[in-house]
Amino acid sequence: MKNTTVLISGASIAGPALAYWLSRSGHAVTVVEKAPALRPGGQAVDFKGETHRVVLERMGILDEVRRRRTGGTDQSIVDANGRPLATLPAAFTGGDVEILRGDLSALLHERTEADCEYVFGDSVTSLTDTAGGVHVTFERGAPRTFDLVVGADGIHSTVRRLAFGPESDYVRFLGYHYALADLGVDLGAGMYNEPGRMAALGGPKAPVFLVFASGRLDYDRYDTQRHRGILTDAYRGMGWRVPEIVAALPEARDVHLDPISRVEIDHYARGRTVLLGDAAYGNTLGGFGTGLAVVGAYVLAGELVEAGGDHRAAFRAYEEAMRGYAKVAGRGGAGPFLAPATRRGIWMRNRLFRSRFLLWSMLRMTDMFATDIRLGDYPALTGTSAAR
Repeated sequence: MKNTTVLISGASIAGPALAYWLSRSGHAVTVVEKAPALRPGGQAVDFKGETHRVVLERMGILDEVRRRRTGGTDQSIVDANGRPLATLPAAFTGGDVEILRGDLSALLHERTEADCEYVFGDSVTSLTDTAGGVHVTFERGAPRTFDLVVGADGIHSTVRRLAFGPESDYVRFLGYHYALADLGVDLGAGMYNEPGRMAALGGPKAPVFLVFASGRLDYDRYDTQRHRGILTDAYRGMGWRVPEIVAALPEARDVHLDPISRVEIDHYARGRTVLLGDAAYGNTLGGFGTGLAVVGAYVLAGELVEAGGDHRAAFRAYEEAMRGYAKVAGRGGAGPFLAPATRRGIWMRNRLFRSRFLLWSMLRMTDMFATDIRLGDYPALTGTSAAR
């Protein structure tokens, strides 16, 4: 097989999922991650429908994902006095099985660390495509050459920027920001809206989950003190338990703020570099990111093995298989749904959750999107015939 040394940038979900398949098929895999270690906890992610289940089964991790799953409880949508208005059902937010991102990342790392090289606390600084490989320089480590490079480093992908161009060319801001926070105190549970703003406590995403409409904000993604200030300004004057949230922000143990954005890119590969997961088809809070990452990893690895390592043929086949399936990432916008711009919009959204028929229709549509791909039969990858 050709092209057997592979560098994967990103050790969250997509990267280790691909590392699992490639390492068991004879590739020498290195995973580089900017963070100094795996990130524990984090927001809850979920899997939906038969396609996701089949890939988890083929990886041999479905039972363990179920064992580590979160509780998956319903959440009340409340008014300013805390009175219930509607219920956000666990089936809507948590799919068939829900797990903390950090727990899933740890599980994938456990299944790959013995067979792959993991490098934490480092990142790629340049990529030079040559006839015989990709020459890679790193922020801390010595330069190395790999046959192939995979950008599995999220919606703000460094690999995409280096190989394709600036983030502004491929990532579209959708007019909202979201924040996850751990205040270190229990303020109860519930989800409350005012036009253009949402605050949720004790829900499936994080102890505090905030979504608000805004223009594009200028800040350093790693400056959590600035994040606290932005959130304080954005949520000033809001009712319900929000003043308590704002008061607790300065001492919060963990705060993460990010734009709600969507990746729009014509091709997933350039030369010997290919994008996977949110780097290729991300849509913040779109509800399909984790499933797309795990399915995409399976398809990319399968096509590489089937093509005998011919990266050009494999990348074309991967894109053909995933392009239609990943369209779901371009369809929705979580911001207007979670934080409608008007009181009427809030009322209509709540009405959806009070209607069994409308909710059932939405869940059926979600399942249809999650299963809208025919998984290839990659016996050389899985060691068995597993066609669907």
